[in-house]
Amino acid sequence: MAIIDKNHNKWFIVDRNDEINIGLKLPLVLDNGEFASTKTTLEAVKQNVLNLCSTEVGERVMQPNLGITLKRFLFEPYSEDLVAQIQHTIMGSIKYWLPFVKLNKVDVRMSANEAGDFKNTMEIDIHFNLKKDPSTHESVQIKVGE
Repeated sequence: MAIIDKNHNKWFIVDRNDEINIGLKLPLVLDNGEFASTKTTLEAVKQNVLNLCSTEVGERVMQPNLGITLKRFLFEPYSEDLVAQIQHTIMGSIKYWLPFVKLNKVDVRMSANEAGDFKNTMEIDIHFNLKKDPSTHESVQIKVGE
């Protein structure tokens, strides 16, 4: 995950230089013979949010608490209480692991592509911005259960 140097006042100036790569895009793919990488801080943070939400707790060696346990909610009856639990879980994990991210909204819904009792895919939209630059807005879409 990208680390922001809090001692440097103008950390976002790095975003203006196309020669500087901030982080890697996952999954690893080649882009002109090199691994694809993020060029801006916002791209790197977006990738970090995606990676955090895609990692189950206990999956990461040497950091067993990293991640969010989203798959445990898949076969629960869908209700407003379940949506609140999922939102609380996501907000708590992002607040702990990515304290420089301000969450604006977390939308949770079941997939519209499936019908009736056979809905088994959650779609989650996470809208956020960087605390140091409130004018930035980004969102991440995650599907759980595909």
